[in-house]
Amino acid sequence: MRIHLIAIGGSAMHNLALALGQKGYQVTGSDDEIFEPSKSRLEKAGLYPSKMGWDADRITEEIDVVILGMHAKKDNPELLKAQEMGLKVVSYPEFIYEQSKDKKRVVVGGSHGKTSITAMILHVLQQLNIECDFLVGAQLEGFHTMVKLSDAPLMLIEGDEYLSSPIDRRPKFLWYKPDIAIISGIAWDHINVFPTFKEYCEQFGLFIQSIQENGSLIYYEKDEEIKKQLSNAKENVHLFPYIEHPYRIEDGKSILLDGEQEYPLLIFGQHNLQNLNAAFHACTQLGIEKEDFYRAIMSFKGAARRMELIAENGKSKVFKDFAHAPSKLKATCEAVKKQFPDKEIIACVELHTFSSLNKEFLSEYSGSMDQADEAIVYYNPHTIAHKGLEEISKEEVKDAFAPSKVTVYNDSKELTNYLRSKSFDNHILLLMTSGNFDGVSLDDFGKELLGT
Repeated sequence: MRIHLIAIGGSAMHNLALALGQKGYQVTGSDDEIFEPSKSRLEKAGLYPSKMGWDADRITEEIDVVILGMHAKKDNPELLKAQEMGLKVVSYPEFIYEQSKDKKRVVVGGSHGKTSITAMILHVLQQLNIECDFLVGAQLEGFHTMVKLSDAPLMLIEGDEYLSSPIDRRPKFLWYKPDIAIISGIAWDHINVFPTFKEYCEQFGLFIQSIQENGSLIYYEKDEEIKKQLSNAKENVHLFPYIEHPYRIEDGKSILLDGEQEYPLLIFGQHNLQNLNAAFHACTQLGIEKEDFYRAIMSFKGAARRMELIAENGKSKVFKDFAHAPSKLKATCEAVKKQFPDKEIIACVELHTFSSLNKEFLSEYSGSMDQADEAIVYYNPHTIAHKGLEEISKEEVKDAFAPSKVTVYNDSKELTNYLRSKSFDNHILLLMTSGNFDGVSLDDFGKELLGT
């Protein structure tokens, strides 16, 4: 089979390309810009486009399927040529479904925590030598790609609620039709697509409707918005509510509790103990014994950029985290404060996404950094302009985060110089962003600050 990927350089798309190449398909692709690490990984696999930009001549009758990424536009010349020729054009979630429709599918949805939950389940399956295909939203230790396609009877999918493609406005997770579904929580996001919270919540109702006959829904019991959507479940869908798994903290370590049995963990935070319990329920639904789950999860270090420790010395630590949405930001700050009550917490977040930089959405951040001893917010005015959004001032950002007291920067060099000027002694520094604070190598920066 010959497959062409339009916008091959994206995080999910380039991983899909690598997985397809490994499966033996003939793969080509195009993009107008490709950054690291996608560039090096595609080059190593021999899949990097011979030239940048779109070229309709790449589209020929020999192509069996065109997979369209979100970075492309509706008027993309390669897309138009494929449509004119009547070639099969699909989004990557549609393609993933076609590859998995005869498998048992576990789909992890939710506004936060879905990457961590997916990674936890995948880690346990790997530890127990259970074969499965997967699609996960972050690079995981021990796995070459974020996508695997094989003859395994099971597929684990991180279910994103964002749009499938420029010509398919359905949320990605509506394609997957889960046998086992998880919803970790609902907190308004993607306001450029779902302008009201009601519309956003409705997508999760549709996701619940898509669960297969006699399937299962595992959901966070304390989330009232999820409960409102439960009426969408088919009568024969089995419901499994969960809260955080019982645990205790000792000397900065979280210890999982199961009756008299204790299992020390490498991860921490109440939100991660919620994620762990969701993963536990999914694994037991797959027939895994609880003792096997507990032993396997003890070695789970977390997904990339999810409370990832990047530097430490005798008294201080630096973590990087993907947290940028209000609920994620609040959960991360609370987790670190509870885990390290005797240390000073410096929380630094970059507003980088369309929602976070939208003036109408900013008020959602109210109180989200209350648990930090020092709270810093960074945004780049050029990013706002590039996204076509209305300008925001430092004062507007400060007011939006209240009652959290935040210091606001809109110059990356000023921010990094300020952090370099600090003496880190008995501190925890959180660097939270879906970007990189405009070109900062977070790993190197963290090590520089702690002198490691």
